Amino acid sequence: MLLTQLQQKTDQKTKPSGSLGLLEKLAIQAGLIQNTLSPELINPHVVVFAGDHGIAQSGVSAYPQEVTRQMVMNFLQGGAAINVFCRQHDISLKIVDAGVNFDFEPHPHLVQAKAGMGTASFLESQAMTSQQLQQCLEKGAEIVNQIAATGCNVIGFGEMGIGNTSSATLMMSSLCGLPVEQCTGRGTGLENKQLATKVAILEKAKQYHGPLTDPFMVMQTFGGFETAQMCGAMLQAFDRNMMILIDGFIASSAWLVATKLRPAIVSHAVFCHQSDENGHRLLLEYLNATPLLQLGMRLGEGTGCALAYPILKSAILYFNEMADFNSAGVSHKD
Repeated sequence: MLLTQLQQKTDQKTKPSGSLGLLEKLAIQAGLIQNTLSPELINPHVVVFAGDHGIAQSGVSAYPQEVTRQMVMNFLQGGAAINVFCRQHDISLKIVDAGVNFDFEPHPHLVQAKAGMGTASFLESQAMTSQQLQQCLEKGAEIVNQIAATGCNVIGFGEMGIGNTSSATLMMSSLCGLPVEQCTGRGTGLENKQLATKVAILEKAKQYHGPLTDPFMVMQTFGGFETAQMCGAMLQAFDRNMMILIDGFIASSAWLVATKLRPAIVSHAVFCHQSDENGHRLLLEYLNATPLLQLGMRLGEGTGCALAYPILKSAILYFNEMADFNSAGVSHKD
């Protein structure tokens, strides 16, 4: 019934039916999530989860592991791309230390949620223990509850973690049943020889652990503390009836796990952009997802969420403020 009413409302706007394309779908989606004919966006947030990966020591990244810590400091100082875009669009930004190999001083924009000083290398063992995974899922949920208490009803998720494209690649390969090579991209900018080395390392890790399809086990074996907390946060955002903005490849891999754990969550997702990372197009196809933007980006940090947010805002504004045929005195089609 509500879906019919929402569709009728957009069809009565002074435009040909369907002429606003994805904006119409976004407005209807927001109405369904919020159970209203007048959806609104309240106190938008982007949360960037940061964590280190043991696999980063094995030559899968063009950058050293220390860059995770350095970029978190950059976030806290307001100097990263995500800071700029969040300021531009009046989006609140939170940085979460989910498991960086460094102890940060307290900071008003930093959430201390460390599950460890980086994960173990999945070349030699599982990335984390079952206890650490559970801790991450619970901490992610707790962070979202705190944000929801501010009235926020739209939340985006980003990440920072040297080595996390390798983690995401193996989660995707395992859960989507795709070859590792198809899922592997250049990450922080690997050259061809380095990329071939990365593929070989990831193939070795996948063979070491054998076939895995259980989402908990896949996350425990290959995930990062930041992606595990992000997954828990996404699940809680669904429970809190929020619109969930999905960034690029890493965030989509966390989302993939979340969909395996709670299939109904798919109704709340807005896929913000298609990353230039090799596996993201295939992952979006697997998820049957239509991204709002395709800008050739592969930065992470939640930047896609911040850039796509104004589009979502435009969808809500047209739906609530645009005149209908009757009030504007415009003739409808015959």
